[in-house]
Amino acid sequence: MGYVRYWNGSIKANPMTQLGEAVHRYHRILEAVPSQTSEWMAELREQMQSRGLVVNSRPVSPVIRPHFLSRRQYSNLVKATQTLSSAIARVRDLALSQPALMARMDLLPAEKMLAAVDPGYSAPVAALLDSGLSNNDLQVWGGVGDLPTGVLYGEALADVFLDSGPLKALKKKYKYKLARTGASKPLISAVLKAWKEFGGKTRPRIAILQLRLPFDTVECNESLLLAALLRQSGCHVQVANPEDLNYRDGILSAPNGPIDLIWRNIRAHEFLMHFDLRHALVRAYRDRAVCVVNSFRAELTRKRALLALLTDEQVTAGFPAAERHAIKASVPWTRLVSRSKTYCNGVLVDLPEFILKHRESLVLRPNDGSLDAEAPAYDGASTSDRDWARALRTALGHGYVVQQRGARESASFPIDQYGELVFRDFFVGISAHSFMGKAQGCSTRVAAAGGFSTMAGFAPSFVLESH
Repeated sequence: MGYVRYWNGSIKANPMTQLGEAVHRYHRILEAVPSQTSEWMAELREQMQSRGLVVNSRPVSPVIRPHFLSRRQYSNLVKATQTLSSAIARVRDLALSQPALMARMDLLPAEKMLAAVDPGYSAPVAALLDSGLSNNDLQVWGGVGDLPTGVLYGEALADVFLDSGPLKALKKKYKYKLARTGASKPLISAVLKAWKEFGGKTRPRIAILQLRLPFDTVECNESLLLAALLRQSGCHVQVANPEDLNYRDGILSAPNGPIDLIWRNIRAHEFLMHFDLRHALVRAYRDRAVCVVNSFRAELTRKRALLALLTDEQVTAGFPAAERHAIKASVPWTRLVSRSKTYCNGVLVDLPEFILKHRESLVLRPNDGSLDAEAPAYDGASTSDRDWARALRTALGHGYVVQQRGARESASFPIDQYGELVFRDFFVGISAHSFMGKAQGCSTRVAAAGGFSTMAGFAPSFVLESH
């Protein structure tokens, strides 16, 4: 018998499923011979360092166990993501065509102007949902339609772990068959498909655009993996800073030559903090002189207010039944926090009053998912009435959404703590990737449970086949 710890602290017995059995056996392998495990952990650190999986002395994966999914879980995850991605695209198109809906997204004027520009291709090149599995059901808390960090890290981590001693022992001793869930090939194919739809005839000259920072970031390091893959596909690739771009005579260029396609490794709000709409990139983008991946239009998906439109039955009444069912099953009721009236479960309510009254079942989150590290989220169930009222005042003035609070499971993972094997509970987020509107592959994010901790990152994902 295994156990699952829920985020409210309760612990429930969980029958020893095949997945639970695999995790239990993997842990036993680690604990069986401490000296061998110590050697393996040291080897893992070296492998991650050599593969660019260490950023500012921290591995991109804080855990030393893969996250296993059953084939059924994986198939259901991809299917649900495919349906929800279709619904998100539909509501995004509605917002772009209806000013009243766009106003509910709470965008900056410059963000609206950038979103209005047709990127020249049909769908976000790479996207994922901020989601997790709760009792095998998909729960969605937001979207990432601009820069889906982790797609390539997950695949690189899988390569490292497949060669590790414990995973080799698990497969050999217990005859497990593991399938990787990485998606580097679909990612590169999606980039080239977007370029072709844009009108490209030959391999594009690509610039990975990122700010010049005095330190490495997780996103910057993953860009190096992307650059290597794009070069293998026959593309000329350079890494460029927005300050180095020049637009003249219909050609966008950087220090290492002309650019046909930009991989935008800088979020819209970051770009607008440093530059205005007269910047070379914006002028070339408007003139269709450069293909931008992902487009600025994809930023709409990062706004959690998009989920408010998805969960507004007046907006989605005409959507296909399958999409409406997926929304109801997976997306929590969400509203942009404002002094207004809205519907919840068919009842018209005063939103601020409703938020105060139903504190224990609600969460307040920043509307812009890219600001999660800067603006706090407030969990009503663990907040006093006084602090909740203060959080509501903050939310009313600083671009927040309110969401129904859902269960979020955690699981025990082994970690390498200064060379010692230690077990800790981590919240697990599992996201299927979507490339040009087609769901393929998935990646896993983990974050330490039980209070504040900076211990977070990615874990390799494997589908555990039945045997």
